[in-house]
Amino acid sequence: MVDCNHVSIIMSKKDIDRTLLRMAHEIIEKNKGVENLRIIGIKTRGEYLAQRIADYIYNIEEINIPVGVLDITLYRDDLKDRKPQAIVVKTEIPFPVIDKKILLIDDVLYTGRTIRAAMDAIVDLGRPRSIQLAVLIDRGHREFPIRADYVGKNVPTSHRELIKVRLGEIDDLNQVEIIK
Repeated sequence: MVDCNHVSIIMSKKDIDRTLLRMAHEIIEKNKGVENLRIIGIKTRGEYLAQRIADYIYNIEEINIPVGVLDITLYRDDLKDRKPQAIVVKTEIPFPVIDKKILLIDDVLYTGRTIRAAMDAIVDLGRPRSIQLAVLIDRGHREFPIRADYVGKNVPTSHRELIKVRLGEIDDLNQVEIIK
């Protein structure tokens, strides 16, 4: 059997690091500092990107921003179409969201369904002052009217292509690939 997949590396570790640093500066600038800012990463890779951005913000502002992790499994609108036993990981948000600026972080923005589910989950915890969205990759093809406030890289794709973000915390490799 012949493998017809073609993998291209579109971001190296250095590119990812540089992009996250730029995004951290943009977040600080847009929010006029980091007062009342809380960061929530969407399981799985969003949680690691969230921590990296929080670390960059600390290096710039010398302020620790609380970071939480959100599992949106039970909020997905395609849950009934998935395996009978959805695996729920764990949501860990060790701070109140009420009246806070929430920065939601994910690796790839595609249809917008994951982000819609994440916003539903956050609102169930309380009413934040605002929810902002940061994504490493925006690949287009929205099914919901959702737009990221902070985008690392826009990568126009076809529906047949796949974007794979690999992070050292779980993949032992730091790069972004497009698989055709």
